[in-house]
Amino acid sequence: MRIIAVMAKYRIALAAVVGLVVLFYAFGAIYYYRFPDFFELAVPERQKPGVYTTNTLIRTAEGMTAHWLPNDVLWPTVLLDNPQNFQLGQLEAVRYAVKGLRDDLSRMRTTDQIDPDIDRAAANFFFEPTRWAFPSAESRYKRAIADLQRYRERLERDEAAFSPRADNLHKFLGDLASLLGGVSNRLANAPRDIQIRITEETAGDTTVDREQEIRHLTPWRQLDDNFYYARGVLYVIRQLMLAVKYDFSDIIAQRNAGSLVTAIVRTLDRAQFEPLIIANGDRGSLWANHSLQLQALLEDTRQKMRSLQNVLAGS
Repeated sequence: MRIIAVMAKYRIALAAVVGLVVLFYAFGAIYYYRFPDFFELAVPERQKPGVYTTNTLIRTAEGMTAHWLPNDVLWPTVLLDNPQNFQLGQLEAVRYAVKGLRDDLSRMRTTDQIDPDIDRAAANFFFEPTRWAFPSAESRYKRAIADLQRYRERLERDEAAFSPRADNLHKFLGDLASLLGGVSNRLANAPRDIQIRITEETAGDTTVDREQEIRHLTPWRQLDDNFYYARGVLYVIRQLMLAVKYDFSDIIAQRNAGSLVTAIVRTLDRAQFEPLIIANGDRGSLWANHSLQLQALLEDTRQKMRSLQNVLAGS
């Protein structure tokens, strides 16, 4: 009887520990389930071109790395796949932007040397996002933030370059539109009733005999992953378009393109919606396909970016 009593005592203790762990993970997941708000930076009367873009990348990355989730192992945030995928989308857009800053925007001529701080920042941002130690992903991203801060300080002292030319903006927008194209394809694969897609990308390619058919079916478990990844990408692009509005203000004013830039930002504002459940029902059903709703806003953004490119090219 004594042995039975001891076992019962330990069972109660074990049940209490399990209950506390469950509560810890549940409340921890609720606490950390959040997404960043939009922001608009203050602009002094005399701010050098490029500072707003750099500050936008710094603030975005700081918010992203304050609680970096994709490499969590034991913390309650391991359960939060939606914020994790949102951050991965943010990271991808930041990578594209920093690459554009390194290859074009921070160089006055194509023969100029690549800025060393931006080069290091790009390398650090391309570190594996799920690495949790030795070193961790967030530690490398924080190094990238420090690299951007050094570049900003040099920019303010006229020791670094930022070239707000029309051709540079044209190239930058093209890079972002290319990123949106890949994200759009991920969202387009959500519908259950369309499992075979034609590779429209081969149109006009004379080296290909005919367009290829691709069979695809996005598992229901990945619907929300793709949705929140896309939201993360669109969040960063929205902030970058505000940076474009300020750092390329002269070019935008010359081409009378301010209203087009504002329209892009407003479209991206509408892209930050959060359904209770990410559904992929038929078009006529009560369960709307949220992936296609987001894709429509994404494609609207991409079309407006292409229009802005045409304006910059003078066509």
